[in-house]
Amino acid sequence: MAWNEPGGNNKDPWGGGGNRGGGNNNEGPPDLDEVFKKVQDRLDNLFGNGGGKNSGSKGSGLPFMLIFIVLGVFYIVQSFYQIDEQERGVVLRLGEYNRTLEPGLKFAPALIDQVLIVNVTKQRVHSAQSSMLTKDENIVQVDLSVQYNIANPVDYTLRVRNPDGTLVQATDSALRHVVGSSRMDDVLTVGREKIAQDVQLRLQEYLDNYQTGILVSKVNMEGVEPPREVQDAFDDVIKAREDKTRTENEAQAYANGIIPEARGKAQRMVEEANAYQAEVVSRAKGEAERFTDLLVEYQKAPEVTRERMYLDAVEQVMSRSSKVMIDVEGGNNMLYLPLDKIARPGTSYPSSQVVSPDVVRDIKSRVIDELRRDAAANRRREVR
Repeated sequence: MAWNEPGGNNKDPWGGGGNRGGGNNNEGPPDLDEVFKKVQDRLDNLFGNGGGKNSGSKGSGLPFMLIFIVLGVFYIVQSFYQIDEQERGVVLRLGEYNRTLEPGLKFAPALIDQVLIVNVTKQRVHSAQSSMLTKDENIVQVDLSVQYNIANPVDYTLRVRNPDGTLVQATDSALRHVVGSSRMDDVLTVGREKIAQDVQLRLQEYLDNYQTGILVSKVNMEGVEPPREVQDAFDDVIKAREDKTRTENEAQAYANGIIPEARGKAQRMVEEANAYQAEVVSRAKGEAERFTDLLVEYQKAPEVTRERMYLDAVEQVMSRSSKVMIDVEGGNNMLYLPLDKIARPGTSYPSSQVVSPDVVRDIKSRVIDELRRDAAANRRREVR
């Protein structure tokens, strides 16, 4: 028979008698106040506050309420998170992504939400060193450093189990692919910068495909060396290449100095030739115009013009001669005119005036007048 069936002599499973309000009636439901009172008494005994039946209900419940309040305050405090400017918080609610917390004081209920704080501005560095084959089947040792940060905190924390380890493996794969497609000379010398750029592009492509949330900011080729067995030979090759470059630079500098100078001289010669051409043409035109003018004057007065031309020719010739021999027409005597003696110091003419054209012209006029007088006298004697 069940405990709550009428007519039974069963005890209340909650520990109380069958009467309610002190009666002997075992019928009816248990008293809920008695049940709560017994549970509270047991809790008081559990926390060391055994007040017994003489303790009031308020006095026995006070420690329990304090503990509940303290636990509540602790729970609320544990549910607040301070997110710095360089951080982001990934919230998982019951293990599933819920939201991303921005910088500031944020609330996420503890035991329900889990907050994963990620620094998204910190510059992380991964260094790698390995030996690998080049395109021309030579071995080189490459020292590489990768600078990266977290671009997507959700992908970084949830998509990949070990994103940093994935970065290490992807770096090695990208480096071997790029170096294996390049010649050793390019890897050791002029092609290092391009190789670093190609490695960065390929590495970022790998990381995006894996959804790691990592952004590669810089790839540096810190060192590329050949095998130690051939290091001396490579040093000689590099030195020879540097000597070649230096010699080419010196030759270019010499050419830069010689070629402009030669071009300047050639231009000057061209200008001088053009000037000489212009001078000759102008002089020829002037002579032609002078001859034309002289012809006009000669046609007007032939005798006077002819005599004037003769005098100008004599003047021009005598100005360059120190001695003049003059043959008198119709006579047997020859007149000798010592211009060099006349030009000596102590004569009636100063040396500065003897050599001048005016002095020569004056002497010439006197000589011509004298010759004319002699010729006229000879003609008169012949007429008689």
